[in-house]
Amino acid sequence: MIELAHKNIKLRALESEDLEFLFQTENDTSLWEVSGTQVPFSKYILKQYLANSHQDIYEAKQLRLVIEYEGLPIGMLDLFAYSPQHQRAGVGIVIVKKYQNKGVASVALKLFIKYAFTTLHLHQLYAQISVDNLQSKKLFIKQNFQLIGIKKDWIFHNNIFKDVALYQLINNTN
Repeated sequence: MIELAHKNIKLRALESEDLEFLFQTENDTSLWEVSGTQVPFSKYILKQYLANSHQDIYEAKQLRLVIEYEGLPIGMLDLFAYSPQHQRAGVGIVIVKKYQNKGVASVALKLFIKYAFTTLHLHQLYAQISVDNLQSKKLFIKQNFQLIGIKKDWIFHNNIFKDVALYQLINNTN
């Protein structure tokens, strides 16, 4: 079993106690560009989401893990568009601003990559990152993701179209 922790950083499943953290994060309009969100989430909807978050990855085709730092939830790591047939999935990460630039995202992503390749037996992970999101691009490049292309005018936010860079990490050990 892969350890989902390193020192004071831990990846864990969602818990009912995460409702307030989830509510604040999902309704942070500064994150809506990357999440594709256009309307706020109610606590009722998020309670339902938490109640169903136990679904098996094969059924849900996604997985969300909370990133804890010194026992506090400070971010989330998402696996989405999971394809068991093609052994691939997309990955996204968010860290609340107060805890950014402390190396937490790098450790969390490294733990997750090992989990995805070893436990979930994925062959590849990919990330789609707005070309102006330099922090996120740097994070994924540090974990050996390779730029494989640019999607032109891919997202529309604040009345402008933005290009999105597609990064890929292939597990060459299997």
